[in-house]
Amino acid sequence: MSGSDRAAVLRFQSTLRSDARRRVYVPLPAEPEVRHLAGTVNGMRYRGAVESIDGSPALVLGPAWRRGCGLEAGDRVSVELEPEGPQRQDLAPDLAAALDTSPAAAAFWDELAQFYRKAYLRWIDATKRSPELRAERIAAVVALLERGLKERP
Repeated sequence: MSGSDRAAVLRFQSTLRSDARRRVYVPLPAEPEVRHLAGTVNGMRYRGAVESIDGSPALVLGPAWRRGCGLEAGDRVSVELEPEGPQRQDLAPDLAAALDTSPAAAAFWDELAQFYRKAYLRWIDATKRSPELRAERIAAVVALLERGLKERP
């Protein structure tokens, strides 16, 4: 993301909680615009998907992640998060326009993890010298996204 287009970093303090399934999580102060976030929790690198826990947005801190930092439910933490991976506003105009014409494809794109987004972008961007092939690949990606496919078959 470029500096002026970059979504603001979300910074807040929170107390870790545990749910009925004994998962430890960070309750988020509000529902973020994107599902996949990356940043830090108490200075430790974190990336994950927003989940709904008891009807509120949260980030689950898995046992393997917590093992390395010693955090438990009840601990107070500092959190810095931002959207992970390429967002729609960062896309080339032709791909962004194609997604704008298909609400289903655009919504599925917004839910994809950065790994899948980057794979689609690499496949499209490999056609820089062939505008016709690029247009075909963009159409193919939109069709795959409309079908809910994370990657090309």
